[in-house]
Amino acid sequence: MPNTEQIGHAGLVGWRSTVADRVARPVARKAPASEDQVRAILGATFFLLSAYYVGSTIARMAKAARD
Repeated sequence: MPNTEQIGHAGLVGWRSTVADRVARPVARKAPASEDQVRAILGATFFLLSAYYVGSTIARMAKAARD
């Protein structure tokens, strides 16, 4: 069974992975979290933002189809 960090890392693909790699170390130094935890949080955030974007686009499409 994957742990939460592995699930969060799944959201890091392409440029998102590059951003997470550059941000993780400085944030981990200032926050009470490891670099892997910071990457996992960023991956989950990118995933949720993508899901929100897709969901809102589908909702706008459905609304336009009804009008």
